[in-house]
Amino acid sequence: MSKFVGKKERKKRRKKYFFLLLFLLGLIVSFRYMDRHLEKIDDKKFVEILLNEANFKQENIFKQFFKNVALKAKNSTNLLFGEYKSPKKVEKVVKNVVIEPSIYIYNSHQTEEYAASNFVEFSVNPTVMMVDYILEDVFTKNNFKTLVEERKIKDVLNENNWNYNYSYVASRSFMEDVLLKNSSLKYFIDVHRDSLEKDRTTVSIDGKDYAKILFLIGLENANFQENLNFTEKINNKLDERYPNLSKGILKKGGAGVNGVYNQDFSKYTILIEVGGMENTPTEVLNTSLAFAEVFLEVIQAEEG
Repeated sequence: MSKFVGKKERKKRRKKYFFLLLFLLGLIVSFRYMDRHLEKIDDKKFVEILLNEANFKQENIFKQFFKNVALKAKNSTNLLFGEYKSPKKVEKVVKNVVIEPSIYIYNSHQTEEYAASNFVEFSVNPTVMMVDYILEDVFTKNNFKTLVEERKIKDVLNENNWNYNYSYVASRSFMEDVLLKNSSLKYFIDVHRDSLEKDRTTVSIDGKDYAKILFLIGLENANFQENLNFTEKINNKLDERYPNLSKGILKKGGAGVNGVYNQDFSKYTILIEVGGMENTPTEVLNTSLAFAEVFLEVIQAEEG
């Protein structure tokens, strides 16, 4: 009798393992199929999803993404093949008031990426441009109209037959062009990412993980002292509010170093490095919001 029961149990267990295996295989096939057919969303759309989460949690990005897709889908076929469109922003209309742009955000190295940590992020390839859109959202909501540079540095390099070392020359051409069209611009932020290991680019503050931030100042630009003074105000306030988030201000100059980083363009031109290649979008989001908060306080004081 016991032999019979044991045999029955083994059969039941094998059946269970078989269905579990089938389920896992089904998941893998589904993910591959959807990854191939769903539109690859960019940093801008991805940031909209992140900022729509009041209390952002890594584990519910997947759910939120498909919720947004499902709202736009007419049927299950559209869910797999339909074009993803991000929710429209609702903007407050103020009569007879025109807010001119005052902040310009760009990336001399646009292709620097962060670590994807779930299915949706793998289809995004989050880059430093996600920081741009987070900052733009916060600044605009606080009545500082912001322009984000979306033209490709790579195109300028290719057109002029320049190598990667000319990235700052390429971004300079964008800066000059955008200022010609928007003379009200005053603050210029060049966003980068470090290439150090995660243990050197991450910090935990009050139980929340952040991507560390570094400020870089070129020693060989005409506005060195003004840029340094402005950057110190931001760095000092960041240290007060978020201890150890900032790695400080790195001053670079001399042979073999750029030394300018386009900071001669304006006395309010700063270069920041947010996190490293192993930081996740969650950590980058936390840091971007912290930096935006502090940056706004500093420029509000500047504006009186």
